[in-house]
Amino acid sequence: MRLAEQHCQPVTGAPLADAEIAPLLAQVPGWQRVTTAGGQPAIEKRYAFADFHRTIGFVNAVAFICNREDHHPDLAVSYGACTVRFNTHSVGGLSVNDFICAAMIDALHAA
Repeated sequence: MRLAEQHCQPVTGAPLADAEIAPLLAQVPGWQRVTTAGGQPAIEKRYAFADFHRTIGFVNAVAFICNREDHHPDLAVSYGACTVRFNTHSVGGLSVNDFICAAMIDALHAA
C-alpha cells in the first residue's frame, strides 16, 4: 500500500534505523533528512507558492490532515513558502508516521 493511502498509528519504542529510513525517504521525493536543534533526526521539505494567500491555504490544509492523523509537524511560514518538518517526539527520531504524513502532504500539493 502506498504511503499516502495509509494512516498514522500510535508509535512507541525505538525510532527507525537508517536501513529502514532510506527506502521510505525514496518514496517521498524532495524530502530531506535533517537534524533538529535538539539533535533528533527529522525530514523536511520546502513548498513554494505565488503569494501569501496560497501559502496560508496550504498551511490550513496541512493542519487539517495532520490533526486528523494526530501527527503534527513543525511549520515555518513566510510570504511565499512553507517548510514542513516531521519527526516523532515519542521515539526521539523518525517513524513511519513521518513518511505517511509527508506523502499525504505531497499528494495535497500535487492536487
